[in-house]
Amino acid sequence: MIGRVVLAALLAGIAAGLIMGAIQHVRITPLILAAEKYESTMPGHDQGAAANSPQEEWQPRGGLQRTALTTLASMMAGAGFATILAGISLLTGIPITRQNGLIWGLCGFLAVSVAAGAGLPPELPAMPSADLLPRQIWWVGTIAATGTALFLIATRREIWALALAVILIALPHLIGAPQPPSLETPIPAGLAAEFAANSVAAAAIFWSLIGVFLGYALQRFSKDIHHT
Repeated sequence: MIGRVVLAALLAGIAAGLIMGAIQHVRITPLILAAEKYESTMPGHDQGAAANSPQEEWQPRGGLQRTALTTLASMMAGAGFATILAGISLLTGIPITRQNGLIWGLCGFLAVSVAAGAGLPPELPAMPSADLLPRQIWWVGTIAATGTALFLIATRREIWALALAVILIALPHLIGAPQPPSLETPIPAGLAAEFAANSVAAAAIFWSLIGVFLGYALQRFSKDIHHT
């Protein structure tokens, strides 16, 4: 049973990731490339020295290599997210079906992209950011709190449950996401806004596809999974 669930999640996530990779190639990557030009003009950025530095992080080349690696990353992320949704379905006993797969996907989008993205929006190269560990802690905590709130809203009707859901949704934002010491950036505001809008739209499509594909895959590979 578990093997079928994992197989369904992997196939659904990989399929969604393939489509997401195409969207990123058309809508996201050109904006990142535009931002990288501004990054090269930042004070202290020496392209020649960086290219000869043995400690410089490896970066993919443009064109096919960048597209292939970005698509691969999207496929891996899709498989991971689909597996998490399938695991939540098993733990809660709420099946993911063809009829409600889209709702599951949109709940994932709300928790990961909307709630967490409200405090830590998508960032272009050369945009300032806080230290990685505090951002990761806040990001994971926000997703967990929002996901729990969505579960309460979907399954309970008591006043206390709805009140707790509201508190869980609001709490991470009352605490506040870690912020960089300075907000100065050479990136034009229009470019940053366009990147954020396209990233959110792409994430909405991505999560919707994960939910829909997962619903179809689970019913195909494990029709009686929630009755055994």
